[in-house]
Formats: sequence, C-alpha cells, structure tokens
Amino acid sequence: MSKTFTILGCGSSLGSPWITEHWGNCNKNDIKNVRTRCSAHINYNGLSILIDTSPDIKQQFKKNKIKNVDAVIYTHEHSDQASGIFELRPFTWINKKKIPVYGSQRTINELKKKYTFCFFPKSGYLPILKPNIIKNNFRITKKNNSIYIKSFDVDHGMIKATGYVFEKICYISDCNNIDKKNYKHLKGLRYLIIDCLRIKKHPSHFNLDEAVKISNFLNPKKTILTNLHVDFDYKTLKKMMPSNIIPAYDGLKFNF
Repeated sequence: MSKTFTILGCGSSLGSPWITEHWGNCNKNDIKNVRTRCSAHINYNGLSILIDTSPDIKQQFKKNKIKNVDAVIYTHEHSDQASGIFELRPFTWINKKKIPVYGSQRTINELKKKYTFCFFPKSGYLPILKPNIIKNNFRITKKNNSIYIKSFDVDHGMIKATGYVFEKICYISDCNNIDKKNYKHLKGLRYLIIDCLRIKKHPSHFNLDEAVKISNFLNPKKTILTNLHVDFDYKTLKKMMPSNIIPAYDGLKFNF
C-alpha cells in the first residue's frame, strides 16, 4: 500500500500556454511550462481522492493513469477548478453509486446551481454526485481505510475558498489571505502547496512575494508554488527560490 500526492495541474485559469499560444515569459521548449488548470490527487492506501475537477481533468487522469475516484473535495466553485465535473460520470457507472463530494456550504450550493444535472434528476439524466457539507474536520472512508482531513476558510478575492490539511500536507490553490487564527492548522507541515499567481500583486491571489513570506513564516519542510501564471518560467523561478521552495509542474508527485 502507498500514500502519494500528485499535482495534476498547476496552471492559472487559462493554463500555459493560453489558447492563443501565448507563452508569456515561459520557455515553450520546457515541458514543465506546459500547465493545465489546478487540480490534485491523493492516493491514500488505495483510497482515491480528487481535489477539484479542472476543465483538463480527462487529460490529467490519462497522463497520471488514475483509474478510479472514491471522493472529490472542492476548494471552491470557480470554472477553472470545477467545470470538469461532468467528466466524473463514468466513475458513477463503474462503481454503480454516486460519488461523494465535499465542500463548504457556500461551495456546495454554488456547484448545485451551476451543475444542477450532476446533483438532481434532469432531462432523463440521473444524478452522479452526493453532496457533503463540511465544517472544520471530516473523514473520508472506504471499507477499513480512512483519512482525516482538516478544512478552513481562506480569502479568495470576494469569496471564501477552502484550504485542506491532512498528514502534515496543506493544499491552498486559490487564496489572497489566510486569517491568522487559522495558522494553528499550519504548524509543523511537511508540505505546503500554495497559490502563487504572478509577480505583481493581485486582488484575489497571492503573488510571489506574499507566497514566499508565508512560507518563511510557517516554515514547512517544503513549499510548492502552484496556480502559476505565464509570468513564471519554471527554471527561472526555481533558480530564484531557496532549496525548500520549488515551483510546481504538472505531474509532480511525492510520497507521504
């Protein structure tokens, strides 16, 4: 049995390159600059948990050879994190049951509004998802296998998104502020995966200076910068950072 965490996608809302083939500062010959939209996967001794359903989820699953989904946890409902939700249908058919999805009250409500057919019968389509509203801490269980997850609100512009902590790993893909009261969840981390959109300040995401400042304050063993805009070339950004802070790339995997 094994425990692995995989960053399926680490790009910002348009990915890299954009649909127009705009690469920004990225070297187009470096495969690590090809970034799909943010999503991640937890394999916990065979328990398969997806974090968000990006529009690139089919490509991400095929590339990383993910064959099943037992549950999905959502950071928030924005399209770059959620619009691949309908791709989950075959897993419902294979497992012959609805897939449990977890999120805050606000996130679940918004997902139900945007993707009604996934939660309620509509036009002959059967619902594929079972919503679970989380408050602080929760467990995801499959047979005798169970993972304990802490959740907490973070600011993402005008909305609240959700950060998750499990097994001394924290995942915060979209965020521009963490309330200091929630720092208690972030002590002694082995891995901090955190939003780092651009070099310039942004109203709903951490920029590079802010992400590095938080990393230095929390002092995890390793910080991984995600949600990267085309401002950031992988090798250039990596050279700028100390050894304990690295940029993400699609397919980055570690054991825990």
